[in-house]
Amino acid sequence: MSASPFLSLSHLHKAFGQFVALQDINLDIRKGELVCFLGPSGCGKTTLLRIIAGLEVQTRGVIHQAGRDISTAHPAERDYGIVFQSYALFPNLSVADNVAYGLVNRKVSRDLVKQRVQELLQLVGLPGSDNKYPSQLSGGQQQRIALARALATSPGLLLLDEPLSALDALERVRLRGEIRSLQQSLGVTTIMVTHDQEEALSMADRIVVMNHGCIEQVGTPTDIYREPASAFVADFVGQVNVLKGSVSDKTLQMGEMRIPLEDIHSQTRHVGDVKVYLRPEDVLARPILAGDACVFQATIQEIEFLGAFCHVQVMAPTLSKEPLTVDLSLNFLAEQQLQVGSSLMLKLMAERIKLF
Repeated sequence: MSASPFLSLSHLHKAFGQFVALQDINLDIRKGELVCFLGPSGCGKTTLLRIIAGLEVQTRGVIHQAGRDISTAHPAERDYGIVFQSYALFPNLSVADNVAYGLVNRKVSRDLVKQRVQELLQLVGLPGSDNKYPSQLSGGQQQRIALARALATSPGLLLLDEPLSALDALERVRLRGEIRSLQQSLGVTTIMVTHDQEEALSMADRIVVMNHGCIEQVGTPTDIYREPASAFVADFVGQVNVLKGSVSDKTLQMGEMRIPLEDIHSQTRHVGDVKVYLRPEDVLARPILAGDACVFQATIQEIEFLGAFCHVQVMAPTLSKEPLTVDLSLNFLAEQQLQVGSSLMLKLMAERIKLF
């Protein structure tokens, strides 16, 4: 990857009248990266994508792509292909004509267009579908054609606006793997907007978590999940338990449990009430040894079956008045003959605790 960013966003701001959609967005994207803009509805992620595409104009701020200032460039003068949530295929054109649309507009010769269409249909796994029409294809097939059309002109940047949200669950999983594989093989710099955290975690090189028009955190999927920079990120990405605690004298107190702050790698200087964030998989049911710290007794309140593992809701009065969700394997529950009402010993992984 080159040292200088392929796409650079500097101090982007967007207001619609009194409503501020984006505030001081600064972001560098490297060549060949797949970056996901992740956040709840209304957080500004689609607006940011549309500004990069030139479909919206920023109130202020600068955009550079491959060293070129495209801040005020017309969409046609920018080097990108785009895939929309709704596919946006032309229903009256055949698959081949849909894919060829951008090439024809650029007055590429007919023979080259035909050759390129065949290459792309092969690439997205739909060879031989040239003469079909969009209405004859499934949702997943239509999205593949939309992807082929976006890639037809060999753009330097691929923009994907919630491309999988209209598909069923199985098709979504299949297509996200195919898109990631295709992006890596082509090496095309890609920005994808999604509100689906699983999509972002499984596909992205880096994730940009957005909230209320601001960037909360930028990092690898592991960074975002394991080292959330804010309570919002911890809450939004993955499932998390939020417990009450208090900090005093370099110690975290939760119910009757006391944990040295150095054990949880906390640098907090805050003294007083805190919120304690802990992932369900960071509470262990085994192995628990004599003398282990952070061990407590719990009673199973509810078991949610999810296949190979279960979300198990427990009550642990010595730790918290609130229920705690832990992930336990189906095999473990069966071996230990655990069911609703059963008691068990659990252990917190102190080093995984986050305080906000």
